[in-house]
Amino acid sequence: MDDEVLEAYHTAGRIAGEARTYGASLVKEGSTYLEVAEKTEELIKKKGGVPAFPVNVAVNDVAAHFTPHHNSKEVFVRGDIVKVDVGVHVNGYIGDTAMTVEVGTRNWTDLIRASEHALQTAIELLKPNVQMRMIGGAIERAVDSVGYKSISNLTGHSMRQFSLHAGKSVPNVLDTNSATAKEGDVLAIEPFATNGAGKVTGKKGGNIYRLLRARDLKKRALTTLLRSIEESFRTLPFAERWCLQFDSKSSHRIGKLVRLGALYTYPILRDGGGGMVSQTEHTVIVTESGCEIITSPKSL
Repeated sequence: MDDEVLEAYHTAGRIAGEARTYGASLVKEGSTYLEVAEKTEELIKKKGGVPAFPVNVAVNDVAAHFTPHHNSKEVFVRGDIVKVDVGVHVNGYIGDTAMTVEVGTRNWTDLIRASEHALQTAIELLKPNVQMRMIGGAIERAVDSVGYKSISNLTGHSMRQFSLHAGKSVPNVLDTNSATAKEGDVLAIEPFATNGAGKVTGKKGGNIYRLLRARDLKKRALTTLLRSIEESFRTLPFAERWCLQFDSKSSHRIGKLVRLGALYTYPILRDGGGGMVSQTEHTVIVTESGCEIITSPKSL
């Protein structure tokens, strides 16, 4: 990895860590999901980064893939457990990080600590030639040791320039994954802990999308919107509310683009047993003897 790329990763990681901590600080009883997401995204831009995906605000049994609609009025209530998941890129090089906070109570402290402890355990184990399945096993044991379940069908992931999921998975349980860590790998490690089923399900589309293919369509307005999406977000996920800058009718037209196969919509992922979910995540770069955390390691 050359110095320019490494610097981009470090900058993206630093901004992501700052944005994650800032976004989590905004989560209070009565504040809106939309306020947290938009203010966090504004900070990312102010710091010189670009959101690599919409800020995820996943509440209670929701584990991932939720960001508020542009006209959302949803507010946090006392007792909510909230995952704030933030991605930042600099010239396409991504830092991805998340933390969990509780609104006004301390009922889920142990659940939050379970995912934090699992992440720390994985990071301590990670080095070149370590099998990913062993990382998953360590995460699973760490979560199990405090009486919770690691979510088996959510994984961490490798990243490359403008590619959030670059092919290598970091499991959260001991599985059959035969991949190994290599020096220079950029990995998002993200344990999820739950008191529910330990598996997520998702059928309902959320408010997060990704370009599948840009092409000319019969309706000029759809083609124009699709080209704007391609130019602005490339292959990275984006939110419906981000598209209002291109087209005041984008909320309606995005649905048509999904049906035409031009866009993919991410399903909202919930614990299958309705359990509460915590998430903790850092991005690391695998080094000669271990790994380097680039998303503000001192914040845990």
